[in-house]
Amino acid sequence: MSNVEQMLTLNLKIWRQDDRNDKGRFVDYKLEEVSTDSSFLEMIDMLNDELVKEGKDPVSFDHDCREGICGSCAMMVNGQAHGPNALTTTCQLHMRSFSDGDTIVIEPWRSRAFPVLKDLRTDRSAFDKIIAAGGFISVNTGNAQDANNLPVNKENADRAMDAASCIGCGACVAACPNASAMLFTAAKMSQLALLPQGEVEAAERASNMVREMDELGFGNCTNHAECEAACPKGIDLRNIAHMNREFLKSKVSGK
Repeated sequence: MSNVEQMLTLNLKIWRQDDRNDKGRFVDYKLEEVSTDSSFLEMIDMLNDELVKEGKDPVSFDHDCREGICGSCAMMVNGQAHGPNALTTTCQLHMRSFSDGDTIVIEPWRSRAFPVLKDLRTDRSAFDKIIAAGGFISVNTGNAQDANNLPVNKENADRAMDAASCIGCGACVAACPNASAMLFTAAKMSQLALLPQGEVEAAERASNMVREMDELGFGNCTNHAECEAACPKGIDLRNIAHMNREFLKSKVSGK
């Protein structure tokens, strides 16, 4: 597709919902003169400017960094978490990925554990509860040592760093037919369990985080792998296997 700026006319079908008790519905909008150089969120900003001028309620959506770092821009675009481009958050998605006259369906994450607050905004605090259940290191390890005094296997260091790149956006949950949070939970568990500092509490952490995940209403993993495909940071599915091993260890150790 040409990188030359073009102007698009788009047909938008956007989910509108007043609050978590409202039934919600799709509302159709037509938006003209959208630059292909615009980001997806800038396109929604354009629509909201028109709605405000008309005295109508703007579309509510979450965003913060607009740099693919915070994970706030959580929305489904034409049935795909964060849209059609791999390894891309919604805020990094540009309108050059669409064509003139396209119909774009925009809706929030769909999960019992992520109730809709308003329009495209969902309450994703369940992820915070999973982290709080066991995602911290409480063992007193004393003062920080020099980096080369605490050798870490390179493969484990790389895997821990990759797991830590998870931004907690929830795309894995939205893409999974079971609304499973296992990829997220596994990433947050692996980033600690793979390093010496996190080994001490690995079993207890695994038990606590999995229990919290289940109690919050997330589904189970059945290896569809949509989570890995939808993840904007490319979190590896192998983290789930690692989490399962850590969880089994916790059961054997009685944690």
